[in-house]
Amino acid sequence: MEPETGLSKPVAVVACATMAFLYVAILYAPTLILRLPAPSSIKEFMIRRFICAAISSFISLVLCAFLLPLRKREATYLLGVYGIRLDHFWQAVVFPLSLTSLMYAGSFVFKSLLLVDSWKEHMHQGEGFFFDFVKAILQNFLAGLSSTASNVLAWRNYVVAPLTEELVFRACMIPLLLCGGFEIYVVILLCPILFSLAHLNHWMEIYGRQNYSLLKAFMVVGLQLGYTVIFGSYASFLFIRTGKPCET
Repeated sequence: MEPETGLSKPVAVVACATMAFLYVAILYAPTLILRLPAPSSIKEFMIRRFICAAISSFISLVLCAFLLPLRKREATYLLGVYGIRLDHFWQAVVFPLSLTSLMYAGSFVFKSLLLVDSWKEHMHQGEGFFFDFVKAILQNFLAGLSSTASNVLAWRNYVVAPLTEELVFRACMIPLLLCGGFEIYVVILLCPILFSLAHLNHWMEIYGRQNYSLLKAFMVVGLQLGYTVIFGSYASFLFIRTGKPCET
């Protein structure tokens, strides 16, 4: 989508850095700023963080909409800037999902071979055993699905964290940097760096709560920062190729 006027690079970088800082800082606001009592359970703790992440994501979306020099401010237009579009929707979902699944191809093949071996063992025992085998698989799958749906940590890992992080660190930051005049390869690298730096707060948790040595804590966090930069670059590339921010 064509901007009316250019957005300066310093403004784009400062805005992105502010979003990254806000995303992390607001998670600690209930305890450090609002002085709310400590949560009594992990479920209450995570729900509090879900609310904080949602608030920071909303603020980032509003800030991004305010700063982007766009011709129109309609909801559909802004959603398109954020990469939420209906045109070529299935291609944008299926192709990146299939490509990303290749990273887990080894695990898929291994588990499939185990399943085939287990199926063969039941086959020679008769037809009844085969249907019992299929029934057991379905029951285990449904039980696992139900357990995951009621697990607050699963909601954090599979829903809240991915959704809010993609909104802030991809949907908001990439259009700002592109409209600020940065080259695509710079954006693909810069966004993941900000994303990885937002995980530095884990260093205090690892060093303080898990009683790791200083060196071991740095190694753990360094490894995490490394793969977040790599995967973030990949995700940013996909967003630019499919979301087409700041283009008509």
